[in-house]
Amino acid sequence: MKKQIEDFPFNIKISFHKVVEQYKQQLEEEDNKVAREYIQSILKHIKAYPAITNGIEDFEKLKEYKEPIRILLDDLFPSVLSNNEIKAASIPFHNFLFNRSSRLKKIMEVTPNNFELKMRNLSTDMHYIQACINILNDYYGYEIDFSRPLFYDIPNEQGINRHYRVAINGNFVEIYPTDKAIEITDEDVDELLQNVENIDLWKKKFPPKSWVFKGFTIINLTDVTIDDAISELKTALLFKQSSENEELQKLEEIFRSIYRIPDLRVGFTVYNSQDGVFEKMENEDTHSFVLNEDLECKCRKAICEEGFTALFENHSFFSIANVDEYARKTQDNLLSKKLKENGINSCILAPVVKNNNMLGVLELVAKNKNELNSINSTKLDEILPYIATAVGRNRTDFENRVKAVIQSECTSIHPSVLWVFEKEAKKFIKDYDHDGLASFKDIVFKDIYPLYGQIDVVASSDSRNEAIKKDLLNQLKDIQSIIDKAYETEEIPIYEQVKFRIMDFMDDLKNSLNASSEQKVFNLLQKEVNPIMNHLKKQSSELKKLVEEYQHKLNPETGIIYNHRKDYDETVQQINRTMSRFLDRRQVEAQKIYPHYFERYKTDGVDHNIYIGAEMVKDKPFNKVYLYNLRLWQLRTMCEMENRFYQLQQTTPMQLDAASLILVYNSTMSIRYRMDEKKFDVDGTYNARYEIIKKRIDKSFIKDTEERITKKGTIAIVYSQRSDEREYLRYINYLQTKDYLGEDIELLELEDVQGVVGLKAIRVNVLYTPDSNEPDRTITYENLMDELELH
Repeated sequence: MKKQIEDFPFNIKISFHKVVEQYKQQLEEEDNKVAREYIQSILKHIKAYPAITNGIEDFEKLKEYKEPIRILLDDLFPSVLSNNEIKAASIPFHNFLFNRSSRLKKIMEVTPNNFELKMRNLSTDMHYIQACINILNDYYGYEIDFSRPLFYDIPNEQGINRHYRVAINGNFVEIYPTDKAIEITDEDVDELLQNVENIDLWKKKFPPKSWVFKGFTIINLTDVTIDDAISELKTALLFKQSSENEELQKLEEIFRSIYRIPDLRVGFTVYNSQDGVFEKMENEDTHSFVLNEDLECKCRKAICEEGFTALFENHSFFSIANVDEYARKTQDNLLSKKLKENGINSCILAPVVKNNNMLGVLELVAKNKNELNSINSTKLDEILPYIATAVGRNRTDFENRVKAVIQSECTSIHPSVLWVFEKEAKKFIKDYDHDGLASFKDIVFKDIYPLYGQIDVVASSDSRNEAIKKDLLNQLKDIQSIIDKAYETEEIPIYEQVKFRIMDFMDDLKNSLNASSEQKVFNLLQKEVNPIMNHLKKQSSELKKLVEEYQHKLNPETGIIYNHRKDYDETVQQINRTMSRFLDRRQVEAQKIYPHYFERYKTDGVDHNIYIGAEMVKDKPFNKVYLYNLRLWQLRTMCEMENRFYQLQQTTPMQLDAASLILVYNSTMSIRYRMDEKKFDVDGTYNARYEIIKKRIDKSFIKDTEERITKKGTIAIVYSQRSDEREYLRYINYLQTKDYLGEDIELLELEDVQGVVGLKAIRVNVLYTPDSNEPDRTITYENLMDELELH
């Protein structure tokens, strides 16, 4: 049994003196002889137990007075109502109940052994403060409104929480101070009400055990499970505060309370009005019992005609109380099969409709027949409008996400410059609303510094051609072995002729691969080889097996083997995807340096453009320090991307090499967003030189050599001004101390090409961290290649 809380403003004395006083007063006023005799007998009986009126401080001793207390409170707890009322005498703030009604006893008897009765959402500190407010109101006469709904959550025999609202009767309570109490002034009350959450202040004004609570309270519980569950459901649906998986679990828990079905499950199926089909929700945690494992299905096929009419035409519930009986009547239609696959024997399908538009179907399902039916389906009447609101909100959120992805992936309006486009869009709308004429002008930014970088696969064309050559040679070898086997069975000249042609093609491929090689092989296959293969499949079971094994290797669309090319393409795609994501994550950090325009695009590698300048940013002054910071960030990020590139080689189908390059451009330029092309581009003839350099530098040679400026294991920094050289040598020196770059530095001049003269370059070797678990161990490119070969 509970003991008194020691850290509490009240010393509690459980007393029934006020009940006795009320009986005495009633005795003086009562004329009825029977009533007078009844009251006198009660008072006489209670007189033998003085502790009941003097006050009991030890809650344990209430057991000794259980019977006289029951007799004394008989008028307050009438026996005839004991099986209906959920009622008890109590001590406030202690969750201590006694003299319980029969119905309350039955409710508590089936709770788990470890269940502890607690008032919902009331902390220890809040208990203390509420007790203090009781003192201010009852003793000092203030009228501080601290009322709030109070609830007990009590599990039933099935483990489902039932919710009970608590009404407290405090008519039999007396509150008075002890010698420890502090006199409270109006100024104290003002201070307390300004600091409601300052528990130390409240304890200072109302020290523990400084007041006496003498008496008891009566509580009445009202089962508000459905009302409370609906309220909780509204909150869960309208205010998304958790993950989608947690939301679904919460939803199922609420519906189980409403329907009193412990294993009830909730599903949802989306209605796609464009295609007239049911679809699964984007959230993979949400189950669709109508579709089960299918991703989509035509509505009329997924449910029976009766269900379709109810849901789509009448916008009413469709309930199945007995799935087996429903399956028999509908001759095992698709819906009954899906339900039986999930072990469902009763269900309710409810249309989720907003503005007369069907959004989807809410599914409530249970394992036992008749648990869900047309009668209890009406419990959804109050709930469905809120579900419709939540579904509509989720659909809008998803559509907004789709638009955001389109903007991010398919256009070049970067968030850093979105403000300019919004400003122009508002002007466009204003002009259009004024006279119906409007045009969206090109956006131009002046005095902008560009930065450009790329990480590309070295000799990507050679690697791709080598992959094509290997696939073609392997295919021709397979054909040759089948022809040889066929010749052993049937010596006819056509086999020899085809074999000769194959060997001739193989010799040509071994010597060189040109643009027409693949087409020539394709023609050979179509005109000469494939007819023979179809013939050989009919000659013997052994030849049939060989031909089928060969055909299984072919791409069904082209009839050509793509194994090595597939490996190459998958490797490049994996590299591009990983490099792009890595660069995007690093961009979040770079934007904090100074907001700037950024775009990246995939080739056989990843290229990126950065534009930075005062005109691109709203209300933030520009200083070249930000440019220097961004240049250092770019160089460091390129080093990290080189590392990520080679760490990735441990899992890719092929091993490829990378070469990185940065272009330094010392002059500012103007860039223009061209509405027809939906992209930013340099503005003006002079600025076009920058674009020419970008397109040609990675193919440039070192002056007086046949060596390309880009080289695996290094980063090439191309520039034209000596000031750029000094600036980047400082960055290199700094990154060498951080083990990003090695000691091999080359200062080079580039061969002049058409439209590009006087360019120079710094080429520096990158240090690699082959194992992410050992971030402090760095090695050179040559040592890295040795490690990769070991893998």
